[in-house]
Amino acid sequence: MEEEPDRDQPADPRAERAAARARIEQQQTWVDLQVRQAMERGDFDNLAGAGKPIPDLGTSHDPDWWVKRLVERERITVLPPALQLRKDDAELDAHLDTLGSEREARAFVEDFNARVIRARYTPVDGPPLITMPRDVEATIEAWRERQTARRAERAALAAVTDAAAPRRRGWLRGARRRRR
Repeated sequence: MEEEPDRDQPADPRAERAAARARIEQQQTWVDLQVRQAMERGDFDNLAGAGKPIPDLGTSHDPDWWVKRLVERERITVLPPALQLRKDDAELDAHLDTLGSEREARAFVEDFNARVIRARYTPVDGPPLITMPRDVEATIEAWRERQTARRAERAALAAVTDAAAPRRRGWLRGARRRRR
């Protein structure tokens, strides 16, 4: 009966290195095959930036280049909490106007108020917090009025557009006449 090799003892290091080398060579072959197939399918044709120089190539090395590019590409702004809340307060009505239901608008105002209150009880560095929570009912009432005004404006615009448009006969009526 043959003895099984003891799993606690290391195997031949040369055999392990040879096996690792063979795996790496097979992986490189597999990657080359995938790239070749993608080129044949045309996956690399018309890529953005093809034929253009790489921006900032050869300038000094900045270890945070990728963070700066991310902030620029995603338009991320990082403001102190007090300034962010001022900005959010200024844009609150415009954002509410994009919401379709009163429930969504109410939840958004309540979330804003919760952030203001949380910021009031949190010590922060930077400018003082002067933003006050919004009165939910008054804000929602103003939102309703703007919604009503927009609906009336759309209805008036639709009425003007319909009145100015020439009358067309139905395509079915014209088709019946031609058959006669």
